[in-house]
Amino acid sequence: MEARYAFRKSQLLDECQIAPEMFEQVIPRLYSFMKPFVKTFQGQTADQHAKTYVCGLLSDVERKNIESIAYRFGQSRLPLQGFIGWDEWDDAPLRHELIGQVKTHLGQADGVLVFDPSGFPKSGRESVGVARQWCGRLGKVDTCQVAIYLGYVSRKGHTLVDTRLSLPQAWTQEKARLDKAGVPKACRGYRTRHQLALEILAKHGASLPHGWMAGDDEMGRPYWFRRRLAALGERYMLAVPSNTMMRDLETAPPEYSGRGRRPQRPWQSVAGWSQSLADEAWRRIDVRDGAKGPLVVDVVKRRVVSRTHRRQQGDEELVVVIRDRDRDHQQVVKVDYSLSNAVPETPLRELARVAKAEHRIEACLQRSKSEAGLADYEVRNWTGWQHHQTLSLLATWFLVRETQRGKKMDACHNATADSSGHRGDLARGVSVRHNVADVGRTPEALAAQ
Repeated sequence: MEARYAFRKSQLLDECQIAPEMFEQVIPRLYSFMKPFVKTFQGQTADQHAKTYVCGLLSDVERKNIESIAYRFGQSRLPLQGFIGWDEWDDAPLRHELIGQVKTHLGQADGVLVFDPSGFPKSGRESVGVARQWCGRLGKVDTCQVAIYLGYVSRKGHTLVDTRLSLPQAWTQEKARLDKAGVPKACRGYRTRHQLALEILAKHGASLPHGWMAGDDEMGRPYWFRRRLAALGERYMLAVPSNTMMRDLETAPPEYSGRGRRPQRPWQSVAGWSQSLADEAWRRIDVRDGAKGPLVVDVVKRRVVSRTHRRQQGDEELVVVIRDRDRDHQQVVKVDYSLSNAVPETPLRELARVAKAEHRIEACLQRSKSEAGLADYEVRNWTGWQHHQTLSLLATWFLVRETQRGKKMDACHNATADSSGHRGDLARGVSVRHNVADVGRTPEALAAQ
């Protein structure tokens, strides 16, 4: 048995060996990918800086900051530092082009717009937006920057499409810090992360086809935010904390004694309520194929009203509780609670699909940070942060497009099929980290091949 295992392991390792020539082909594809994004730049220098920076974000450098990227390709750091840090080029057209491409390649009528805050641990107090605040990446309050991200999820794929930096209230009250960090006057007023999310929605909601809004329990906690989405005509499904108080409208109210006010249904935490349900109340659903096998969950939905921040009864909503099970489907390993304004007749399978969309964006953020340098920046001012984030979003989108390209590489297509060993890696998404550029070779030289 051990001998057969060793032989099979050797075969698998051989399949993982990918010819260097394959990755050299990625750079020209990356340059072609960047053409529609950099067409707004005035001059070839900015064009080349943008391409070099995105290539560096996808490269094998350990820390994907400006200095490391410049040295990786044998360039001086100052020109690239100026391009990212303080040159006055507008990144809005690049994000607009990104939105258009995501709509074209991933857009579906039942797509899901997902808002997800993400923190970046930072030291000091000079970097724009840095303050002691909750950092989800660290799981505690610490010195960090926090941004709100918009992701798009459909059956065709998922990616990040836009972001806004959250300025803590203390920052908005110090004009000198704002001036030093170069924060535009239009962005200096204090706005909560939910208000930033509504701004992003107002800008891009009509451009991205979708049937749902989703987000984590930080986004779903405020009652006013859910009501605002409903007023905008958005169908939402937002995670909420386990201690969210609600009344089950599908249970009979306490019997009336005939004296005084009629008794109301009791307030219950959503966690306590779900734990009291009988086994037959849950329905097991195979949502989709996951990385470790079928994603099987238990789902229950019920008409409820939740308690507002003023301890009053809110509007009717739908509570959805999803229990994730282990690979053997025996033990519950995680429970998610959500509130939605969807109609009660909405199928459980559809509700489970939307709830899991938020997890897709969490994975996308993790991929962006680990493979596209999203968190590997050392800029301090507003302009540098915006420029880095935009180019990192493009690098992430390139990985998504490469993943789609890998899935299409098959003998039935007109293009020449790659080997099975190559195809498996491409299907996971090619990263240019695998020694794409040989030592001493610039991205321009590889692109010219």
